[in-house]
Amino acid sequence: MWIGWLEFDVLLGDVRSLKEKRSVVRPIVAELRRRFAVSAAETGAAELHRRAGIGVSMVAGDRAHVVEVLDAAERLVAARPEIELLSARRGLVHSDD
Repeated sequence: MWIGWLEFDVLLGDVRSLKEKRSVVRPIVAELRRRFAVSAAETGAAELHRRAGIGVSMVAGDRAHVVEVLDAAERLVAARPEIELLSARRGLVHSDD
């Protein structure tokens, strides 16, 4: 079994409150879940209104599938015009490790 995850650090555009932040981050998290059947959540910078951490994880039997899905998820986040992707950290482990 292969376990993969991504941690995104994103800068939000013209956001002035935590409520506006949620209105930007929630649709991104929902789209990641819907399009790629992954677990996704806002994971960091909860108290900052212009920054967000988004975490994505998945489990599959094939390493290539995990890499393919995580690559696609990273492209989706990077292509969102309302945010700027500052960094993406990735992890990939096999259950026997």
